[in-house]
Amino acid sequence: MQPTGTSDADVAAHTSSTRATVELLLVGLGTLAASMSQALLIPILGKLPEDIASHPSESAVEWLLTSTLLVAAVAVPLFGRLGDMFGKRRLLLVALALLVVGSVLSALTDNMALLITGRAIQGGSMAAIPLGISLLATLLPRERVGSAMAVISAMLGVGGALAMPIGGLIGQHADYHWIFWLTAVIGAVAVIGIFFVVPEAHNRTPGKVDLPGTVLLSGALVALLLPLAETADWGWGARTIGLLVAALVLFVLFGLVETRSREPLVDLKALRRRPIVLTNTASILLGFSMFAMMIGVANYVQAPTQSGYGFGSSIVVSGLAMLPSGLMMLLLSPISARGIRRFGAPRMMAAGALVVAVGWLLRIVLTDALWEIIVSTSLSGVGVALAYAAMPTLINTHTPAHEIAAANGLNSLARSIGSSIASAIGGSILAGSAIVATVDGRVTGWSSLGSYRVLFAMSAAAGVISALIAFMVPRHADPDALPEA
Repeated sequence: MQPTGTSDADVAAHTSSTRATVELLLVGLGTLAASMSQALLIPILGKLPEDIASHPSESAVEWLLTSTLLVAAVAVPLFGRLGDMFGKRRLLLVALALLVVGSVLSALTDNMALLITGRAIQGGSMAAIPLGISLLATLLPRERVGSAMAVISAMLGVGGALAMPIGGLIGQHADYHWIFWLTAVIGAVAVIGIFFVVPEAHNRTPGKVDLPGTVLLSGALVALLLPLAETADWGWGARTIGLLVAALVLFVLFGLVETRSREPLVDLKALRRRPIVLTNTASILLGFSMFAMMIGVANYVQAPTQSGYGFGSSIVVSGLAMLPSGLMMLLLSPISARGIRRFGAPRMMAAGALVVAVGWLLRIVLTDALWEIIVSTSLSGVGVALAYAAMPTLINTHTPAHEIAAANGLNSLARSIGSSIASAIGGSILAGSAIVATVDGRVTGWSSLGSYRVLFAMSAAAGVISALIAFMVPRHADPDALPEA
């Protein structure tokens, strides 16, 4: 723990390289577990109705993903603000404790309502990623901050890519409950390690919780993300459109309340700063491209050979096809910090976005062999690593120190919104071209190659636009634009 009266700058300056590495590993382990928890169920979602004792409907099973998404969307900005007020380490421990509690609850039950409740509790752990970025940016020596932020930021992509083969392997060869025990154990190790090793940051913003703002933002995010998550079942009818309109109204009300609040949940003046607006807009587009990678690989590879493009692979093989991209993200994230120091975060983010676009363009034309899918997907992983590594640097550069946790939380939320949009639009595009046929005596279905190519082209376009936006972000902050703490 930090001695009383010791500043964060003093602690960072006197933190040894070994201790800095241990702190990074512990925080990284926790954020990896939180990220993996979001995607571990995706490979086995189709077979869960058979495995769960009550044999729930497919729409009920979908709530195992939707509940996590909705809680995460609310928790990320709220925990970011609370972290700035009460301590980033403290809220990081709370977020990871929610992961452990939710995982244990889900691991001990076959009751569908309790499974959804456990998954909802797990959703709160997604706040660990922006909190981890902000905490390490404060505590580590200056020369280690860039690579540390890059690694933690990349965990959003790494966790998803690693979760696909691990979830598929468990789902195919073991009881699905082991998925929850896995995240429970990893989360518990991280909580214990952070509690005893990682100190608290002292830069805080005194204040009180903005309850009206919290309620309005929570309602707006739920009204936005729920229809996006459920479009595969709901379609684009009155219920979906009505909720999206309600989200717009609630966001407007939220803006009006926050501009009149002395201690707002979200500093809208900060969000209006041009570099922050540009970075978050580019992040939404990159979040779209990254999630499209997941839905554009697993189903694609599992499609039967009769589809004209699929390989009839198992859920394990389709997950392994994602593994190289996850490894690329993990390996290149710390290396990309050197590029950020040399060329600047805006150029690195733009370069990463362009590499993502190239990877998607290759997916349009490379369809003959599994290795071609893996190579092009891995290239997109390289781009995600470069771009995601640059995001926290851009956010921290243009945000005062006492707002860093909240600002990083909103940036993570922007990426999540992009992923949700990709899920809704991509799911609708692929479902709209579904072909049903009998293969080896079993009724099965797949989407057309043309629909996949439309999704890949949209993802490539999102990467190009994101790169153009990133080029407009200034490399250095304007001191006059940043308020004093």
